[in-house]
Amino acid sequence: MGYKRNVGAFALMMTGLGSIIGSGWLFGAWKAANVAGPASMFAWIIGAIVIMLIGLTFVELGSMFPEAGGMVRYAQYSHGSLVGYIAGWANWIAIVSTIPIEAEASVQYMSSWPWAWAQALYNGHTLQPLGIFFAAVLVFIYFLLNYWTVKLFARANAFITVFKFIVPTLTFVGLIVAGFHGGNFHQHGGFAPFGWSAVLTAVATSGVVFAFNGFQSPINLAGEAKNPAKSVPIAVVGSILIAALIYVGLEVAYIGAVPGHDLVQGWNHVVLNSPFADLALAINLNWLAIILFADAFISPSGTGITYTASTARMIYGMEKNGYFPKVFGRIHARFGVPRPAMWLNLGVAYLFLVLFRGWGSLSDVISVATIISYVTGPITVMVLRRTAPHLHRPSRIKGLSVIAPVAFMLASLILYWARWPLTGKVIIIMLVGLPIYFYYQSKDGFRGFARHLKAGIWLLVYLGWMALLSALGSSKFGGHDIIPYGWDMLVVAVSSLIFYFWGVKSGWANEYLQDAELLNRAGAGNPSATESVSQSAGA
Repeated sequence: MGYKRNVGAFALMMTGLGSIIGSGWLFGAWKAANVAGPASMFAWIIGAIVIMLIGLTFVELGSMFPEAGGMVRYAQYSHGSLVGYIAGWANWIAIVSTIPIEAEASVQYMSSWPWAWAQALYNGHTLQPLGIFFAAVLVFIYFLLNYWTVKLFARANAFITVFKFIVPTLTFVGLIVAGFHGGNFHQHGGFAPFGWSAVLTAVATSGVVFAFNGFQSPINLAGEAKNPAKSVPIAVVGSILIAALIYVGLEVAYIGAVPGHDLVQGWNHVVLNSPFADLALAINLNWLAIILFADAFISPSGTGITYTASTARMIYGMEKNGYFPKVFGRIHARFGVPRPAMWLNLGVAYLFLVLFRGWGSLSDVISVATIISYVTGPITVMVLRRTAPHLHRPSRIKGLSVIAPVAFMLASLILYWARWPLTGKVIIIMLVGLPIYFYYQSKDGFRGFARHLKAGIWLLVYLGWMALLSALGSSKFGGHDIIPYGWDMLVVAVSSLIFYFWGVKSGWANEYLQDAELLNRAGAGNPSATESVSQSAGA
């Protein structure tokens, strides 16, 4: 039988909002203010607009192919295996690295506890050996809760969701009422002490993109939505708008609550291990600090447990696409979880934990990887309108021919704003996975590979071009100032549109569209199609 469409727009919107409000709110305001000062509040507004436009392109895709973790597969339907693999790899890296960052968020807040051993967890910049140990233990707990069962987490999820809404609200109200200093917005270097370019960098590297990543949740539930043509777009746009209001409010509260003596050397010298909790303690809101310390475990752990489950399913899906050893596609007969995939993700999570020993440094990587995973969406949705116009589109977005290129251009600008050499480093991480792809292509004798390469060359050239522009760009974004400020963003914008149209033209009706058509008919309620999809998935 077909999918039961019984999830309303409000329920979908609350799902998205619950996913967006994660550990990012605990540190995002502090990190953004460090980068851009009081003007950082605009970083959240810009980020919300960009993510909303990108999200609308994925709304149509999600309604067409109602499958969990579908963002790993959409590009494969439009461009074949090479683009599909890179998009899936980027999405996996962005999500799997979220597991250790949630643990790091909890440990950094622990470092403000009034005990000597707690202060040895974090030195204000990086986790210390004891902090890494505690974070590793938390990651392993996330792992164990998914290794046998997720029922315990499911029972606690309602409580976690309520906590996510109440605590930010209490924080905003408490700081505004008890310790707000209006002078912070124009003193200590002015409203934009580091220039407006810093606001753009804050969008890319201060956890803004990372925070809004939860917009995917309503899209993944598109197949079960009532009237998806209206409810899914409402849920995505509504959750992003409400979250933007919350994040802007928290940014305003944070900026106003920082004591003046901490700003003598400027916003970029404010070091707070547990930003909101430290401020609450400074103005004698001990009750709020206690709640924040509790939330620093509850909210990140909820996200960490959820992402531990979803990343295992992503590896399982990539194995089914032929990109990983078959062992990672094994499902435990009793517990129904892909345990080998979970072990792989645990190892990768520990690797990120060792390489990036703090919420700030790891959020930079996740944000850039997330943007790279998004760039295929606007192109994929327009390719499928050309190559598969017959597919059922429950949520056909109006004006997408304009929204899609603008979304791709803005995503490219955010990638550039992330600053050199971070952009180059993350792009290299994206390309590190290519040997795996070529290995599995060689096992198949590179059958049909030329066509897939031709359809994907635009993405390889695009990533290399963005790294080059980042290196040559203005010093305001970490570059070597060969392309001066202002002209650099114009070059990025214009060249990104060239890549957009190249990418759209490169798409083709490949063999993977056959599976996509079955899935599409299943989403439309075709019983035989649903059965075929279940059989092809090995259900």
